[in-house]
Amino acid sequence: MVLLFSSSLSPKTQKSPNFQFIYRVRELRNLSNHCRSIEILQSLKTPSIFSQTQHTHQPNSTQSNSNQSSSTQSAMVVFDKEASSSSYTLTNIPDEDSPLIPKPSNQSSQPKTFANIFIAIVGAGVLGLPYTFKRTGWVFGVLMIFVVAILTYHCMLLLVKSRRKLESRPKSPKINSFGDLGFIVCGPIGRFSVDAMIVLSQAGFCVSYLIFIANTLGYVFNDPNSTILGLKVKTFYIWGCFPFQLGLNSIPTLTHLAPLSIFADVVDIGAMGVVMVEDVMLFVKRRPVLQAFGGWSVVFYGIGVAVYAFEGIGMVLPLESETREKNKFGKTLGVSMGFIALMYAGFGALGYFAFGEETKDIITTNLGKGLLSNLVQLGLCVNLFFTFPLMMNPVYEVVERRVCEGRYCVWLRWAVVLFVSLTALTVPNFADFLSLVGSSVCIVLGFVLPALFHLIVFKRELKWGGVALNVGIIAFGFVFAVVGTWSALMEIFSVKA
Repeated sequence: MVLLFSSSLSPKTQKSPNFQFIYRVRELRNLSNHCRSIEILQSLKTPSIFSQTQHTHQPNSTQSNSNQSSSTQSAMVVFDKEASSSSYTLTNIPDEDSPLIPKPSNQSSQPKTFANIFIAIVGAGVLGLPYTFKRTGWVFGVLMIFVVAILTYHCMLLLVKSRRKLESRPKSPKINSFGDLGFIVCGPIGRFSVDAMIVLSQAGFCVSYLIFIANTLGYVFNDPNSTILGLKVKTFYIWGCFPFQLGLNSIPTLTHLAPLSIFADVVDIGAMGVVMVEDVMLFVKRRPVLQAFGGWSVVFYGIGVAVYAFEGIGMVLPLESETREKNKFGKTLGVSMGFIALMYAGFGALGYFAFGEETKDIITTNLGKGLLSNLVQLGLCVNLFFTFPLMMNPVYEVVERRVCEGRYCVWLRWAVVLFVSLTALTVPNFADFLSLVGSSVCIVLGFVLPALFHLIVFKRELKWGGVALNVGIIAFGFVFAVVGTWSALMEIFSVKA
């Protein structure tokens, strides 16, 4: 439908852009008010854009029989053929109070997307990499980091492609999260699988935080091997954190704690910088004996820690949604993963080069008890202490939705915190627990489910090569999850013995 209008106003006034825009808006509002016939209303569909007469008209668009002059500035409404059948009225029509210049988009630029990906992936797991390199050997450790980074990047893209494919279908609902994707692809069992893996992985991260805090405080303020009343020192530090965590985790909305996650990443990066400088200085002085490959028995152990360190696949869909240039998201994600892989490989190798066979499960405890070392370690403890409730928030969202029908329940939250604290008391080694979480949960969440969902969504488009790749990732993930979990459990119990 084309609306032609003219005015008896002066040519100077007619040429005013603001006047033309407001005049066209008023004409469109008058048209909407006069559409009283049901037949006319049902023939209308949602307008997509305001255009000029020189644009090419689609054949299916309704056109007026009025003569059109190329010199006349006209307004027209192009009705989109793809609009919903329930859209019978003119929607999103601005009025006189509408701003002539729209508000800028809040979506992320490429540099901001890079920073968000970095924050979502890099965490405390990096501090266990030097000990892992000691176990696996530095050559295998470096190769392991890059292989896991490539696989993680590939599986992240599988999620993005699956979401885009599903949302391109008619009347497809908006997919905002990993769980939404699982529900659309596999129904309730798909959402349950994703929810279960997220709960276990997030709770596992928080267990590792408590282990790190307790072991680090015990090292800074006490003899790590000392006991009080027959109990290890770390037991008292974990129970000392418990009442404060009950309070922090009772907050229904953690918006005010969100800036602390940025503080946590700043402290992590600062700690890594201090450790790497110390590593280089010590390596030049000491030159310890190093091994390149630690044997096949520790392969699954090392891969489990690496998978844990790169875990962040649950954030890839929200990050892609917030990206302004979505066609460049894959490139930005690849650059981010490559940078993180280089940083991880360098940090793990330098830590092992500096201390050799004396490398401890938390590399910061190798730095001694100087002022700078103590400040770095205490800063890490503080940021993990406040990151704990942020990481537990997805757990509460899932548990309260399934147990309490989405209602806030403080007793349920306290029970979860108690369970996490009791679990931390039973695990003696930080890096060994990273391997357990990475092998048992993160491998399924990061590799198996993305490949499975992609295989189901693209089952009619994939060629045999794509099918074989997805099936191979799924099979590898299941085998690794079983063998890696068993290997990590053996390491934990052998240390306890």
